This record gives sequence, C-alpha cells and structure tokens, in this order.
Amino acid sequence: MNWILLFIAGLCEVGFTTCLGKAKEAAGNAYYGWIGGFLVFLTVSMVLLYKATQTLPLGTAYAVWTGIGAVGTVIIGIIFFKEPATFWRLFFIVTLISSIMGLKFVSTSH
Repeated sequence: MNWILLFIAGLCEVGFTTCLGKAKEAAGNAYYGWIGGFLVFLTVSMVLLYKATQTLPLGTAYAVWTGIGAVGTVIIGIIFFKEPATFWRLFFIVTLISSIMGLKFVSTSH
C-alpha cells in the first residue's frame, strides 16, 4: 500500500511543478489559482511521502519520489511547455526510470 502512496506522492510532485510552470505564464486571478494548486499538490505530496516512509526505507522512498517527479516533470515540460525532446534527454529519462524500478525491486520492505 505504501508503494501506491509513494507513487501518488510522486505524481503530486509533478502536479506542483506543473503549477509553478503555469503560474510563471499567468497573471491576475489565474496566477493565484496556479499558486493555490501548487500549495495543494505540495501539501498532499509531502503528507503522502511522510506516510510512505513509515514503512519504506527513507533513502529508497525519497529517491523513488524524486525520480517520479523528475521523469513526470520532464514529460510534462516536453508535452505542454515545448521543451526539447533530444535523444540524450530521453535516453537519460529512460535510465532514470530503470533506476527507479531497480530501487523498487531491491527494496527489502513491502
């Protein structure tokens, strides 16, 4: 169950970074809406990360959480913010995904 919470926490990290990117482009009430979204996603992400670390190894949980956030944020950046999708960028994203999966498989906690 805590792996699921950790995965959702990582997705919320993608949510709060996406809100930051959108807030940068917004003005007026839209800006405050994106900042509000940032605060909500940030809070949920941190609470779920905390809950997941109650049974999962802290180093593994943190690495997986940041990895999910990093991969998701790069994908969002490519799709929605027109960031470059170069060969090497995608190669290292695949490497990062492989590392995240490896940490999950070698973790002693279920």
